[in-house]
Amino acid sequence: MKKNNTVKPLKNHRHAVDRSVAELELYKGIRAEDFEQSFQENLKYRLVKEPTTATDYDRYLSLAYSIRDRLVENWMSTQKAYREKKAKRVYYLSLEFLIGRTLGNSVINLQVEDNVSKALQGLGLTLEEIREVEIDAGLGNGGLGRLAACFMDSLATLEIPAYGYGIRYDYGIFRQKIVRGYQVEEPDEWLAMENPWEKVRPEYTYRIKFGGHVTQRTNRAGKMVFDWVDTEDVLATAYDTPVPGFGNKTVNNLRLWSAKATEEFELDFFNKGDYFAATSKKTETESISKVLYPNDNSPEGRELRLKQQYFFVSASIQDILRRFKREHAELRELPDAASIQLNDTHPTIAIPELMRVMMDVEGLEWEDAWDITRALFAYTNHTLLPEALEKWPLALFGRLFPRHTQIVQEINARFLREVANKYPGDTERLRRMSIFEEGHDPQIRMAYLAIVGSHSVNGVSALHTDLLKTSLVPDFYDLFPERFNNKTNGITPRRWLRKCNPSLAALITSRIGDKWVTDLSQLKKLEKFIDDREFQEQWRQAKRNNKEKLASLIALEQRLAVDPESLFDVQVKRIHEYKRQLLDALHVIALYRRIKDNPKAPFVPRTVFFGGKAAPGYFMAKLIIKFINSIAEVVNQDPQIKGKLMVIFLPNYRVSLAEKVIPAADLSEQISTSGKEASGTGNMKFALNGALTIGTLDGANVEIQEEVGAENIFIFGLTAEEVGRVKREGYQPREFYERSPELKGVMDLIHSGFFSPENPGLFKPIYDSLMNHDEYLLLADFDAYVECQDKVSQLYQNQEEWTKKAILNVARMGKFSSDRTIQEYCDDIWMVKPVKIQ
Repeated sequence: MKKNNTVKPLKNHRHAVDRSVAELELYKGIRAEDFEQSFQENLKYRLVKEPTTATDYDRYLSLAYSIRDRLVENWMSTQKAYREKKAKRVYYLSLEFLIGRTLGNSVINLQVEDNVSKALQGLGLTLEEIREVEIDAGLGNGGLGRLAACFMDSLATLEIPAYGYGIRYDYGIFRQKIVRGYQVEEPDEWLAMENPWEKVRPEYTYRIKFGGHVTQRTNRAGKMVFDWVDTEDVLATAYDTPVPGFGNKTVNNLRLWSAKATEEFELDFFNKGDYFAATSKKTETESISKVLYPNDNSPEGRELRLKQQYFFVSASIQDILRRFKREHAELRELPDAASIQLNDTHPTIAIPELMRVMMDVEGLEWEDAWDITRALFAYTNHTLLPEALEKWPLALFGRLFPRHTQIVQEINARFLREVANKYPGDTERLRRMSIFEEGHDPQIRMAYLAIVGSHSVNGVSALHTDLLKTSLVPDFYDLFPERFNNKTNGITPRRWLRKCNPSLAALITSRIGDKWVTDLSQLKKLEKFIDDREFQEQWRQAKRNNKEKLASLIALEQRLAVDPESLFDVQVKRIHEYKRQLLDALHVIALYRRIKDNPKAPFVPRTVFFGGKAAPGYFMAKLIIKFINSIAEVVNQDPQIKGKLMVIFLPNYRVSLAEKVIPAADLSEQISTSGKEASGTGNMKFALNGALTIGTLDGANVEIQEEVGAENIFIFGLTAEEVGRVKREGYQPREFYERSPELKGVMDLIHSGFFSPENPGLFKPIYDSLMNHDEYLLLADFDAYVECQDKVSQLYQNQEEWTKKAILNVARMGKFSSDRTIQEYCDDIWMVKPVKIQ
């Protein structure tokens, strides 16, 4: 950001406490001059900086506080209205909230973008420059956390009384550097600088227990009472972040918990001169909220992850009950006053935790506590991978949570009695459905606990929900068919079109108005402009502008010259074998071989973008990153290939980078093995920004095809049903290798060590995995994928037809708004109504 030494002097130099009421009204006004004044006052009085000494981050803070100050009144009014109306609240429990940057989204939701821009222009600054200074809040790993953030935006926009609960990680998802082609993880110190959006609430600090043991006693009424004693305790302190709705007065609350030691240090050790021991307990205790997803390849890492889950769940349950008791006297009213949504299995321990509190603290009988618990909780499943369904060793769980273990055992015993009554003599079914998995190392199956302890179980796409019922947990669907329902995921159009793609958003608004920002079905009106030549050209220009911006960023950061005229082919998402970045890479090698075999043949120029992080302990995913970078090195340095094919790996993929990449994409790669991706939301973001999709019939791709029409999407490969049949019949990947000359050429080139001459065996694990096992059927789908990619290239040469399909895709994306998803949750699961904030 350019430095500015000519910032205008303050109009009023008095301290805020000396301001008159009229001046305070001016201070929180939304005119350009109001923002200009508050910016300068924040710089001077809050940050104690002169314009000449202010850093870029100081300027960002000055603007961020100017925006936050204008949220505060509505933030307080919102909470007051909920209290006064005793509104039913939604509590969204998620271990991840992948928020990204907050400034730009808040400016848009407040509808003050023009005035803020004018104010900054008067100070010699731009909004775009300042937004770039903000550090991403990377409190999530991918789609799960980003979905939670989209849902929070929609809840506020729909004026739904809601709270998000999670963890205030000191370090978010790691910063990814690429060193010699390898992923290197560095700490994400997102809190190293001041965070203007959060407000610490020390008055909401709760004691969280671990370990210890359970004692039994009989109270005066003759009732058996269980006491959880001799525990190791941690404190959870609340940090609140405002979440404004678009164009209304609602500002909901995202409450994140930070771990604090019960004592700062142990004085006895300190007095003896053992300063390390005096503070070691504090350090160990506060590690609970230190980092998002500690590596769980070690016993210590697994224990820390389980502690994180209970830590935020216990604090949240205590906070929910505190709020409830302030407004209600009878605990049996709790399901009428609240609904708790479990975002995947991570918060599932909330079920036995609420049971513990209801019985051991509040004195309810089991039956009453269980009725309340089951009516309160709803569970969203996010995975079809059996290995990803969370399980915890009983030994570990029992050591950390002895009382909860007793409660889960009782839940399981009562549940299995229910199963046995309905299916007499079916002992195999009892074994399959037990919450406890038997074996030499017994496990607690958290997904099963979530299903048993909730009144609703939903999938996140139509295909996913169908597979949930028929393949993943069919026994539970057979027992509880009424609990299962689908809620296809969505994305917020405020961030994923209005904010990230202003040129396309402005073009759309110029033709159909701006109601689409809160009613995405309005985009359907674009269909009447599909044959409008002027509109087509404006559409292409908007896309060209976005491609040029991305090319400039790559030139700056990687010193690579990307041709904006080339087809931008993009696959950016978490690196995982089932997402099949490898299939994309195999296609790149196929294109490379075609050019080398016939350099003078016509070729549609293509730039292939990859981006995403691999879990630190996931060997194959990290090797795939190295493989892609090695391919890029070969392709990008070959003079015969220049101008025809280029490969780019985008380091440290994150929300703010996605907001630059997605608007620039021509082609969206959504190529997971059918039946493996629950939904996906990247597919929706790309399509909403005018990219055409190449993909399998997996996750929400199925519904995207239904909306846009089969002729406006590039679908290839085996269906979920066909994948199952191929596996059952005994899949032999080598048969596909022998059958396809192009695939054989690609695999042989890898096997020869061509992409790692200094270490010919480097990519042998990839080769061996594909040739001998190929769990995710890349070789089976290769020929169909390449054929489909050829159709992509052919269509891209006809820019008019390509543009028509792009417009049509955007016009038919109305279904995929998170506003629609949240409304369905409200109507079908939570039974909650909006509250208008005056």
